[in-house]
Amino acid sequence: MIYLDYAANTPVDEGVLLTYIEATRNYIGNPNSKHQAAKAASEYIELATKNILDLLGAEHMELIYTSGASEANNLAVKGIQRAYRENGKHIISTALEHSSLSAALTHLQQLGYEIDLVPITKEGTVDLEQLKELIRKDTLLVSISYVEGELGVVQPISQIAELIKQADTDCFFHVDATQAVGKIPLDLTGIDLLTFAPHKFFGLNGCGALLIREGIVLEPQIHGGKSTSIFRSGTPVPAFAGSMYQALKLNYDRMQETTETVGNMKEYLIRSFETLEHVKINSPKNSLPYYLNLSIPGVKAIEIQKKLDTYGVCVSTKSACSVDNTPSRAIMAISMDRKRALSSIRISFSAMTTFQEIKEFEEIFKRCYKELLDKDKNTVK
Repeated sequence: MIYLDYAANTPVDEGVLLTYIEATRNYIGNPNSKHQAAKAASEYIELATKNILDLLGAEHMELIYTSGASEANNLAVKGIQRAYRENGKHIISTALEHSSLSAALTHLQQLGYEIDLVPITKEGTVDLEQLKELIRKDTLLVSISYVEGELGVVQPISQIAELIKQADTDCFFHVDATQAVGKIPLDLTGIDLLTFAPHKFFGLNGCGALLIREGIVLEPQIHGGKSTSIFRSGTPVPAFAGSMYQALKLNYDRMQETTETVGNMKEYLIRSFETLEHVKINSPKNSLPYYLNLSIPGVKAIEIQKKLDTYGVCVSTKSACSVDNTPSRAIMAISMDRKRALSSIRISFSAMTTFQEIKEFEEIFKRCYKELLDKDKNTVK
């Protein structure tokens, strides 16, 4: 098997898994209890939390542990909406967001909130002039991902934060950094809420995090119980906290080396695919090395994915949480080409990807490319 869908999920690192196992065995007390076993578990979580915040440069923020980025996104958006509903009923986002964010906004829209989607440039970034025009006095929230998950484009987060700061509004800025954490250094200046999940960077599934700026209040989405935060109930899990830090440290330690390595792999494939007449490269030049998005217009994305899968190659069509046989919103946003958006696949790399795998994938892709086009021609006949 050649796995090239690391943007959807990564295998847990052995060292991270060992941290989880050891913490599970060693910290048996419920951190909410009052005895010595509970105190040891609570102190372990506190230390792991401090280490995570230090590593992210988020010492000024509170870390709320969640079940994943989807819960964190919902808690961020709905929590702000309920706690600050007197501030306004206008929210700004983009067409590039993960379904856990866009669906939460649709829910708020049904409650009477006005949702504006800021236009995207041909390079895949937010149109800052249009964003400036959209921000109003009654704008409650701006919610934009740090890195778009199909194209791998980094958004101008610091510039967006500055626009919000300069506006005459009490608006909050939420950033979904699920595709950014572990891949690039973060600039958290001006960010009020930030979400991520460690399963994207060799951590465990089933846990995530929401960072909130000190002083922010959220309406909890889970009522009853107690945790490390008053804004999210549930028994704290020391093993999740410790393993999350280990996964972060692992990726931060090798970030520069990995970026250079996967960048070379991506460039190698781009040069190869540019020789194929019907292949269109969708990822802009400013996209991160970890992502390569392409289309074979006229061939449905799911057909490309299934064909590659028969040869043992795992790639994605859009985000793993998206609906099949619908056009990619990201590709539509930058190209306005429905055929291209219906045929896009995402190839994503990681520190585990090898050049041998890339060369094998290149051969398999060209074989599938020919078979798919031949099938299409025979269908037309």
